[in-house]
Amino acid sequence: MNPALLLTRRVVQLLLGLFLYGIAIAMMVRAGIGVSPWDVLAQGLSIKTGWAFGLITNVVGLVVLLFWIPLRQRPGLGTVLNVLLVGPSAQLGLWLIPQQSELWAEVLLFTGGLLLLAVATGLYIGPRMGPGPRDGLMTGLHARTGWPIWAVRTGIEVTVLIVGWFLGGNVGVGTLAFALLVGPLCSLTLPFFAIRLPHDAATDAAERELEGTAEQSAALDEQDAERFDVRDGILLESDSGSRMRADSAARGNVIREHQPDRGPAERRARSERDGDTVSPRRAAATVAAYWLDDRLTRRASRVRRAGA
Repeated sequence: MNPALLLTRRVVQLLLGLFLYGIAIAMMVRAGIGVSPWDVLAQGLSIKTGWAFGLITNVVGLVVLLFWIPLRQRPGLGTVLNVLLVGPSAQLGLWLIPQQSELWAEVLLFTGGLLLLAVATGLYIGPRMGPGPRDGLMTGLHARTGWPIWAVRTGIEVTVLIVGWFLGGNVGVGTLAFALLVGPLCSLTLPFFAIRLPHDAATDAAERELEGTAEQSAALDEQDAERFDVRDGILLESDSGSRMRADSAARGNVIREHQPDRGPAERRARSERDGDTVSPRRAAATVAAYWLDDRLTRRASRVRRAGA
């Protein structure tokens, strides 16, 4: 596909996904049987301040985005648009959708909202133009602290849920249903809407600026999707998936996998030229280099201890 057309498709899909994401939030709010932790917080703040729910959603997203600064993450186009668009689209949905009072209508509306949110998540993550602000906060803390993703995510979501509940946010069976079902549902929609980028488009400098630096994985096939988890509209590599990837790298070719002094293109060209094989001479040289480095490091440690 032409690069300009591909970029246009990515932006259009991103905008559509963010718009539908806000509508899905509004559907679950109007159902009245519980919402996601971050929406519980937005509801509670809206009740206490008198501000509109959509405006509070924008403000919370902006405040969370400020926490990216100490984490040294750069937002992508999708991150900025997430802060700007999800709130207004949610407010539009609240204006269009009436509050439900019958149980069957509440369950039906919540179910429709959850399904629509899964579709919207696949749409806005698929273009690979940056995660939402809450998403980047979780992955940034994981990257900086080394804490497991599940621990970071659970800590953040439990905190905002408790705060939102004390402020008057709606916690109910829908909150539990959201926590249990959003991951499996998004694992179905993410591969379907993922845009597979050619190498030149994925590595173009201008497009990298649009994608930002926060971790986000897209363009997955069904097998890859099993190694990832989804919470609040983000595709996060699970801890088990991270261990699987590390184990796979450990079992791989050391010389081919670890060459930090070479760029990706040079490593790829060298790998293709060598046919992914390592000559005995190169392997022996690498083993000798590692052995020599180990001996020198140990000798320097002994000298420092003797001097102390």
